[in-house]
Amino acid sequence: MQLANVPGIQVETNTIESTFLERSVKVDIYLPPNVADPSQISLLLINDGQDLPKMLFDEMLANLYASDANIGPLLCVGIHCAPDRKMEYGVAGHEDFLGRGANAGLFTLFVFEELLPFIRKTYAVSSFKEKAFAGFSLGGLMALDIVWNYPTEFTKVGVFSGSLWWRNIDQSDELYDDDKHRIIHQQIRNGSFYPWLKFFFQCGNMDETKDRNNNGIIDSIDDTLDLIKELEAKGYKEEKDIKYLEMKDGRHDVATWGRAMPAFLKWGWGIKQQPD
Repeated sequence: MQLANVPGIQVETNTIESTFLERSVKVDIYLPPNVADPSQISLLLINDGQDLPKMLFDEMLANLYASDANIGPLLCVGIHCAPDRKMEYGVAGHEDFLGRGANAGLFTLFVFEELLPFIRKTYAVSSFKEKAFAGFSLGGLMALDIVWNYPTEFTKVGVFSGSLWWRNIDQSDELYDDDKHRIIHQQIRNGSFYPWLKFFFQCGNMDETKDRNNNGIIDSIDDTLDLIKELEAKGYKEEKDIKYLEMKDGRHDVATWGRAMPAFLKWGWGIKQQPD
């Protein structure tokens, strides 16, 4: 499969009038360069798409396509968040202890009933080689929730500084228990094993300062490592199925996620250069 020379990536901005979300949803489409075989194009949905220009995502893609460590063709869709993103992102059907995430189920319906049909129709793609979902912070939690609950639709998920603490009881409550009240951990524990799924997690040692169990490890890393343990208990293997990237100087910000993004893209879609 030969990719054309890539001086830059074409980006198209569209607006979808969502019946489910009752709002206009802006999406940025990062088109892959011309490919000899369109059936080899994969789809990557990304929550908090408004942050992608800040990390120069188009230049990042162009560099990866043109470099020796290039990637297979990806149609990337940056989904801009709602003004109140804490209501649309979360775990569908499972609000947190403050009632946040109440519209996560509607966001899931938007993805399947409005966004995917729009992409297929607009870009004349009947099917993709594979589909993946990624996101940052709460957007990462939402991406994981969708992939886990719709495993026949997806093959990969990328979770950057994921809000995996999502819980149905305040941690200050005397009844709070990590093993019982972290919602996404329970979903994984009670779910099934889907051998084709692959997981990428990124955390930064400076994501936050909270350490609720006083073990010397910040909560975001603890929550991520505990989730990986749940996946391993299901049968997923480290490195083969799960990639964990911990950045010593990583913060909970777009700059950090931008530095981590190329590793995710190469992990998911890196291909070896074929000799001429």
